[in-house]
Amino acid sequence: MSSSDPKTRPKPVTRPPAPVPPSSWAKRTGFKPKFSGETNASDSGQIPLPPRSRENENQPDLEAGRARPVPPVVNGEQPVSEKGPAEKDQSVKKRREADGTNKGSSAAAANGHTVNNGAAPQPQQPTRRPSRNEDVVDVLPQNVDDEGFVGRHSHMKYELRDTPGLVPIGLYGFQHYLSMLGSLILIPLVIVPAMGGTYEDTANVVSTVLFVSGVTTLLHSFFGSRLPLIQGSSFVFLAPALAIINSPEFRGLNGNNFKHIMKELQGAIIIASAFQALLGYSGLISLFLRLINPVVVAPTVAAVGISFYSYGFPQVGNCLEIGAVQILLVIIFSLYLRKISVLGHRIFLIYAVPLGLVITWAAAFLLTEAGAYSYKGCDTNIPSSNIVSEHCRKHVSRMKHCRVDTSHAFKSSPWFRFPYPLQWGTPVFHWKMAIVMCVVSIIASVDSVGSYHASSLLVSSRPPTPGVVSRGIGLEGLSSILAGLWGTGTGSTTLTENVHTIAVTKMGSRRAVELGACVLIVLSLVGKVGGFIASIPEVMVAALLCFMWAMLAALGLSNLRYSEAGSSRNIIIVGLSLFFSLSIPAYFQQYGISPNSNLSVPSYFQPYIVTSHGPFRTKYEGVNYIMNTLLSLHMVIAFIVAVILDNTVPGSRQERGVYVWSESEAARREPAVVKDYELPFRVGRIFRWVKWVGL
Repeated sequence: MSSSDPKTRPKPVTRPPAPVPPSSWAKRTGFKPKFSGETNASDSGQIPLPPRSRENENQPDLEAGRARPVPPVVNGEQPVSEKGPAEKDQSVKKRREADGTNKGSSAAAANGHTVNNGAAPQPQQPTRRPSRNEDVVDVLPQNVDDEGFVGRHSHMKYELRDTPGLVPIGLYGFQHYLSMLGSLILIPLVIVPAMGGTYEDTANVVSTVLFVSGVTTLLHSFFGSRLPLIQGSSFVFLAPALAIINSPEFRGLNGNNFKHIMKELQGAIIIASAFQALLGYSGLISLFLRLINPVVVAPTVAAVGISFYSYGFPQVGNCLEIGAVQILLVIIFSLYLRKISVLGHRIFLIYAVPLGLVITWAAAFLLTEAGAYSYKGCDTNIPSSNIVSEHCRKHVSRMKHCRVDTSHAFKSSPWFRFPYPLQWGTPVFHWKMAIVMCVVSIIASVDSVGSYHASSLLVSSRPPTPGVVSRGIGLEGLSSILAGLWGTGTGSTTLTENVHTIAVTKMGSRRAVELGACVLIVLSLVGKVGGFIASIPEVMVAALLCFMWAMLAALGLSNLRYSEAGSSRNIIIVGLSLFFSLSIPAYFQQYGISPNSNLSVPSYFQPYIVTSHGPFRTKYEGVNYIMNTLLSLHMVIAFIVAVILDNTVPGSRQERGVYVWSESEAARREPAVVKDYELPFRVGRIFRWVKWVGL
């Protein structure tokens, strides 16, 4: 048979092309298949989304629990926007030049903010890190509702390092602090009367809280995390403070109960704050960060808010026509009128709390002056135990809670008063109370970690490094030591409401927060300011607290947007954490109390007297005190259940929504990140060797 026969002709020997991993080949060629069996989930918990039509871009992802980000950065390539490639490149170049970045530093500093398919980077086409204002796939929702947690920097009026001028900074700083008025001033109005303090004592503590809040905010802005976060008396410390205040050893005190109990609180706070500072500056918190994720933060912070249900509306019910109107006004302003804008500012949404307070207070003043709460022959200045007339006994509660002239704090307050350390006396230290506060300081650190991450996604170029987080927690410990020395009654930590305020006001400049802190310090020196705040009627305080605690619970649960909120794993963990955070403390609080018990404290303080009747009854009184107190705190149970389940139940990083922090080496090579978090005044150079508390 002829060799030319095609059947017998020898085939040319050709070497088949070497197999190329699909992800690498796709990355080099730009091939984007519609269907793929690969799962390219990055460490940050994002997955590449398939192409979808324009009308479906902004639809929420129900399984992931967050809005679908568009357009994503895939394989280091930014899709062409409507501006066109040339115009887009020019805008990107300008932004990168403004931040002082270059291609080399951006590529080297890439982390979890862009979608990474897990393949090795190719030298001929390095992954480019987007600059500050580019749209990227992030753990923060890009297109959500109008007033909260919207897309990142393009929606912010001022970002972290912006300094638009003294007048805009002053106005936005004032707006920022005014929107957080409730968180700053309400805690003293609860704990001081519980300690037996007078209206004058309340005014002095309010002035002290404002002073310490201003000082610690400045310290945190310069030497802490450097994020625009207001420091103040946190609701995290309120429940343990009330538990200490209602300890059995303080019930039979003679004389000035307020100063004695305040000194006990100061001692416990100082020791717990030193523990928190050690936790931060030693770098231990950076190891602890592996256990803290959204599924842990969400129920822990939410439990702080829902734990005060026994105090809220029962107090409002003492004067329902005032308290209920207060709550309704705040709800109407913050929800129904939230889209109304005046001169570009949504005043009803931003100022819902102060507006509701002013209107209700004015209405209560008019009712008081009109004689609605005046009864013939009855005097509000006479103690209820000394009232003989049955007619006056019937109306004494109404006169006390509805009238606005029962407090003389404003009249008796001096015009100038300087809060000074140890103003209540030398702190008293008891190890059992200190251990309770040390555990609470861990909960406060968990709360702050969630606030750091969420706020950095709004205002900064990248999340902080674990070292910056450690530095921030350490400085919060030092700030709480100052709070203990000055005697605020609680520790000082990052207020959870910061994230909501930043998202609503669109103000992320730390210069505005610093200027507002200076104004806060000046106001604290005016004694009449503290007297004015101390004269807010108790019913209005309780009504505002109902809204603030509900907001706190909602802000805690909102951390789930970084994880797959629709995952059955996360749903069960959060549900169990919240349920047991209510049920287990209820067991401790009700243990040993008969239905006919005649307790010496008001009904709304009964959950905090557990140390006298809890189930732990060993021969060691201190151990009984610690265990009964800690296990009766809702947030402690929520944290224990959530941290155990989230770190033992299997789940992917994407499903858990694991927090992604910037890598130290990459952050130091990116000028924008260095400018965001580096310590000022060249302080960072002095402590550059302390790598676990810096960039």
